Amino acid sequence: MTYKAIIFDLDGTLVNSIADIADAMNVVLAERNYPIYDYKTYKTFVGSGVKSLVIKALPDMAHKQSEIDECLLNMMQVYSKNCTNKTMPYDGILELLDTLNKKEIKLSVLSNKVDSLTKKVSKALLPEYLSPVLGLKEEALKKPNPKVALHICKELNVNPEETIFVGDTNADIQTAINANMKAIGVSWGFRHKKELLESGAEFILEKPLDLLKLL
Repeated sequence: MTYKAIIFDLDGTLVNSIADIADAMNVVLAERNYPIYDYKTYKTFVGSGVKSLVIKALPDMAHKQSEIDECLLNMMQVYSKNCTNKTMPYDGILELLDTLNKKEIKLSVLSNKVDSLTKKVSKALLPEYLSPVLGLKEEALKKPNPKVALHICKELNVNPEETIFVGDTNADIQTAINANMKAIGVSWGFRHKKELLESGAEFILEKPLDLLKLL
């Protein structure tokens, strides 16, 4: 199979953003005298969007809809101002992207992060030739729903079977499978390799440039 396009997840795949995400959520929790968490714990919270993160971080007694909504709003306010403080591309990512671009492979980003913040982080840290860069606009469309991934294929004028989807969570792997794309996991992200393999990943990258071996 000749692959013409690659769709990347953002957080945990292209960039290590866990510190900025955790710091922002911990500000919200601390302001309410709720327990805060370390970065390792936040790796288990992320992957399904900010609302899901907020619900997981809040103590059980705070799971009232009004409290969830207020904390979500506060989290977005804090994080949007600080989303590139500590976030950086993983080692080898920029080299990989440049190599793929030179090979004229179409490159795109699909994240469960809110669309405006997905674009902000990508614009600040990643090459401009990644296009389209799409985040979450509607809760119903978040990964593993394949609708947006399939829309990207149409925009890039490629078939799903000609597309590789690279991510670090089971939601990414399931999105690839649901869209009939090649599902590739990464070992450096926010989930363990076992979870990715059990979700159906066809291959796990140990380092970014390993992706070139699959082309």
